[in-house]
Amino acid sequence: MALIVQKYGGSSVADAESIKRVAKRIVDTRRAGHEVVVAVSAMGDTTDELLDLASQVAPMPAPRELDMLLSSGERISMALLAMAIHSMGFEARSFTGSQAGMITDATHGAARIVDVTPVRLREALDDGAIVIVAGFQGFNRDTRDITTLGRGGSDTTAVALAAALQADVCEIYSDVDGIYTADPRVVPKARKLDRVSSEEMLELAANGAKVLYIRAVEYARRHGVLIHARSTFSSGEGTWVLDAHRTSPLVPEGAQMEEPIVAGVATDLSQAKITVIGVPDVPGKAAEIFKIVAKSGANVDMIVQNVSAAATGRTDISFTLPKSDAATALRALAGEQSGVGFESLVHDDQIGKLSVVGAGMRTHSGVSATLFEALSVAGVNIEMISTSEIRISVVVRGDELAGAARVVHAAYGLDGDAEAVVHAGTGR
Repeated sequence: MALIVQKYGGSSVADAESIKRVAKRIVDTRRAGHEVVVAVSAMGDTTDELLDLASQVAPMPAPRELDMLLSSGERISMALLAMAIHSMGFEARSFTGSQAGMITDATHGAARIVDVTPVRLREALDDGAIVIVAGFQGFNRDTRDITTLGRGGSDTTAVALAAALQADVCEIYSDVDGIYTADPRVVPKARKLDRVSSEEMLELAANGAKVLYIRAVEYARRHGVLIHARSTFSSGEGTWVLDAHRTSPLVPEGAQMEEPIVAGVATDLSQAKITVIGVPDVPGKAAEIFKIVAKSGANVDMIVQNVSAAATGRTDISFTLPKSDAATALRALAGEQSGVGFESLVHDDQIGKLSVVGAGMRTHSGVSATLFEALSVAGVNIEMISTSEIRISVVVRGDELAGAARVVHAAYGLDGDAEAVVHAGTGR
């Protein structure tokens, strides 16, 4: 008997028929003799609809009350799923995040998990019940308020539960069959990977891959949780996210043998670029700029500084950040313009980031040459470049990103023989 944690996203429980299909899969896992804990998201677009409703009654909803509102979506899903399981003759017990012992800090809308005390879950499992937990939410002990975990919260809930309960595997279900060499909506010939290292998955998630969220992958890697990314709509093997030091009898032997040079190509249209023009080229100015950006709460990704112009002694500094952070960062920089001494700011939200990721890049030459040659042949201009030990990222025009991804994917020999299957359409 294994203890299996499963997570189902909004597209997997979008309506009554979908909920019954998920309930059957859960029951089949229980029939196979396994203990089952399930983390579930809100149905379909419920969270977006609740956000829209909140904005209609209050332009700037109070964060505490917004968390109270948004957490209701997962409570609806968990109760309906438990009801469906009961109708199939199996006991199921649903729990909110606080009932499940999901303890967080006090940050509304983006809380971080600080502890998990799944006492009630363990008791329910010992009684033979299937456990259903509302994802995306927790509880702060000091304020005694409900909190939500922000983007990817249900994935993070599932991984945290798997770590706390010492589960054998955490299965993340979505509407695609696993982790692909690229987003199949962007690159139709993307291939499903049998396995990917946790290190590679961190880079892919950080650079736009949508099936798993980076916070969940980070948590899994830190706590040694084995992730299996699978499809709600098929019964085939998905993709195993493996740590180099973690083995499991649940993982097919062949899935642990692959070692590709390039694991995948990630794309991201969610970023903007800010260029600070005419910065005095003296020590400390870059530090001043990025302290201002940090205080605004923006997360900077790529940074490029041009060579100083000899005639003026000034330079330009460009950086990328989430589009949602750009306006705040621009206001903060503009407010300190005279103190820093730069000339102007330019904002560009029509960019796209393409990243090539692979653990084999450490020991193989020519990976970057292949990328740049492919983009050159396709006539795609590169605006910024950033690298890590196992990743190369470039910024291009947003309207060229999809075509660039297809060209680069083919250049690395990643194309499959047939088009990938996307069952529902959201990627989660």
